[in-house]
Amino acid sequence: MKLYRTIQGIVVEENANFYRVDTQDWNSLLRDPHLYDIAHSSIRESNLVAFHPASVCAPIHDQQVWAAGVTYYRSRSARIEESKDAGGGTFYDRVYSAVRPELFFKSTGRRVIGPNGPVRIRKDATWSVPEPELTLFVAPTGHIAGYTIGNDMSSRDIEGENPLYLPQAKMYDGACAIGPCILLASEPIPTTTTIGIVIERNHAEVFAGTTTLAELKRDPKELVEFLFRETAFPNGVFLMTGTGIVPEDNFTLAHGDHIRITIEGIGTLENTVA
Repeated sequence: MKLYRTIQGIVVEENANFYRVDTQDWNSLLRDPHLYDIAHSSIRESNLVAFHPASVCAPIHDQQVWAAGVTYYRSRSARIEESKDAGGGTFYDRVYSAVRPELFFKSTGRRVIGPNGPVRIRKDATWSVPEPELTLFVAPTGHIAGYTIGNDMSSRDIEGENPLYLPQAKMYDGACAIGPCILLASEPIPTTTTIGIVIERNHAEVFAGTTTLAELKRDPKELVEFLFRETAFPNGVFLMTGTGIVPEDNFTLAHGDHIRITIEGIGTLENTVA
């Protein structure tokens, strides 16, 4: 069951049929402890509606977006490589194996880019990549209520110059995309779930990669537990779980590149680099 925030209102999808959810308040819906039941109760013939993909917005309003880093071995290796000249050769290896995960603030809801919107690369960066990530929607109570797709746009040269520059590498206008929906699930998403990315330039593929959640080192519940230890999220929160797909070191995004991220069971998030 998938929940969409659209220009026309809130819609739930079940078996390729779309139904109106009788509320216009996204925050109240995501705060509700009975979110799954409310969405499920909307699945009835009287609520059938036409669905227009172009009307889909990012599934976020006043929620924050946080992110976890160095949760896949591929990400660990890439971070070590990019930071070796700054003395960070073992820094990310220690983060990867530590008990405490790396968690950082990524975006306010207002800054999040939705499906088909323009993501950006920094003007003062020379090495920029998208990072495809399974993104959790976590209810105010701290339980994982759903899943979506995230694109954690990153400036690898800025972060590699000094790990303390992480906020500048990660938190700028157009650096966070989420969508197209929230997969509401009463059970954890399977570890066999595949994540894939394709980047096209001038209608030709310039990079593609895949991974599975089996490569994710940390349990999503563990990441959530650390995030909620000393911080409350009254409207819920989105948590990116890290990337297992990093392009080769000689690749950087260019203006006009088309990014397509697909996660099995959720859908596809598409954005173009402005």
